[in-house]
Amino acid sequence: MSDIKLSDRVATLAPSPTMALDAKTKGLIQEGVDVVNLTAGEPDFDTPVFIRQAAQEAMNRGETRYTAVGGTVRLKSAIQDRLKADTGLEYRADQILVSVGAKHSLYNAVLSLTNPGDGVLLPVPFWVTYPEQIRLAGGDVQLVDIDPSHQGELRVEDLEKALRSHTKGLILNSPSNPSGAVIGRAHLAAIAAFAVEHDLWVISDEIYARLVYDGMEAVSIASMPGMSERTVVINGVSKAYAMTGWRIGYAAGPRHIIQAMANMQSQCTSNPSSISQAAAEAAITGPQEPVEEMRREFDRRRRYAVSRIQDMPGLKVNEPKGAFYLWVDMSQLLGRTIGGRVVNNADDLALLWLEDARVSVVPGSGFGVSDHFRMSYATSMERLAEGLDRMERLLGE
Repeated sequence: MSDIKLSDRVATLAPSPTMALDAKTKGLIQEGVDVVNLTAGEPDFDTPVFIRQAAQEAMNRGETRYTAVGGTVRLKSAIQDRLKADTGLEYRADQILVSVGAKHSLYNAVLSLTNPGDGVLLPVPFWVTYPEQIRLAGGDVQLVDIDPSHQGELRVEDLEKALRSHTKGLILNSPSNPSGAVIGRAHLAAIAAFAVEHDLWVISDEIYARLVYDGMEAVSIASMPGMSERTVVINGVSKAYAMTGWRIGYAAGPRHIIQAMANMQSQCTSNPSSISQAAAEAAITGPQEPVEEMRREFDRRRRYAVSRIQDMPGLKVNEPKGAFYLWVDMSQLLGRTIGGRVVNNADDLALLWLEDARVSVVPGSGFGVSDHFRMSYATSMERLAEGLDRMERLLGE
């Protein structure tokens, strides 16, 4: 066995607490077991036909070589127009960087902005990747607890309690993964004023901005006074256009930050796939009706799933206003015996559902909360209903 020591940087990375459950889920599915998988962080729809055709046409034209590191001129132009339509902000081409998925864009931004010892505010619950990227950069993860009365919507008073003298930045995610919470305009304006007052940079992950419900608007904090010069906006085509496998994300922000991110990318991955960039350009500039069709269907499933969960004993859920997840509070079940086993946390409940009911959800420990779980409604109504039926039957025992 080799005794070569791994780097301290890699040693800081925590394995996901949900890896064992995920592996068990995939193993059962591969064995042919009928598992209702409600863990998916991706739309269940196919990429629209016109987008796939654009990729084929790009290949036929021979667009199979390297592109500029930060993306093609055409795709950047499409992103500029999309951002102006969605946020009202005008970015120059040198203020945009196209990367290999939004996670790559986030990584570039976090490492470009965070020095060792810098504090980065991170609202809880958080997407599992945020704290690990901060730690990779040597930063200090400063968890921000959201007051329960706010129903998952971050407010400035939550941030004020977590602020420290070495705080340098803030990561926002609205609409949120996993909670589906959307920060309203008034509260976002207060958060923006807080960031300006304390000279904080902001990374705003807006990957779910096109998927909002009940008349909500997904406002970009970059559009608030004084924020465009201190905010890096992260987005991509994965969620809105059902293009998760195409791996195209992008960042927009101050030129010197984007240039630093591009320099890093040039030494790590170079350009994203030329074919995927052509497909992303078609998605952004083409008909937007498929986005609305998916959003309406997600909304239908959302309302159904919320109503079912609210009727289940021991479970509570706030109605999400964005994304395609339910963030379910199972704290009333703590200490109870279900199916002959004591439930001490959401990990126990998730394992119980998987083994006894053949339903897979994501326990909240990976998102920073041990008494919640995340379930996705990015699956067919038929499978969603079947999964909820199985969950309810087991809870009834």
